[in-house]
Amino acid sequence: MYTTETQIRVHYALTDQMGVVYHGHYAQFYEIGRTEAFRMLGYTYKDIEAMGIIMPVVDMHNRFLRPAKYDDLLTVKTTLRELPGNHKIVFHSELYNEADELLSTGTTTLYFMDARKMARIDMPERLKEAVRKYFHADQL
Repeated sequence: MYTTETQIRVHYALTDQMGVVYHGHYAQFYEIGRTEAFRMLGYTYKDIEAMGIIMPVVDMHNRFLRPAKYDDLLTVKTTLRELPGNHKIVFHSELYNEADELLSTGTTTLYFMDARKMARIDMPERLKEAVRKYFHADQL
């Protein structure tokens, strides 16, 4: 299992009139978590795109438990629970506040696609190798 944590400070523009984070911004929080998870593996989205690969979101689910509020320091916990074995990668996200209260959970599924052909492809082997070391032999 591969897990990373990324912190985000809630600034005023992310909140509604009640000082609560607008629900549409949670997708951005999860994206920041995914982007940083790749970066910690030694790859950026820019690197992946330079390989001729795009990664569209094909499915996303979110469960809101508590509100995130203005000036909260949020922690986005991003986890790969299973090693991607084909064209699909599933990220599990949890969002916590400074009191370590779980605010939301979500899953985001992306496909690896050839940018020119717009066709699904397997996860690049060098990226898979970077992730593989975080999984035990019985998880491979």
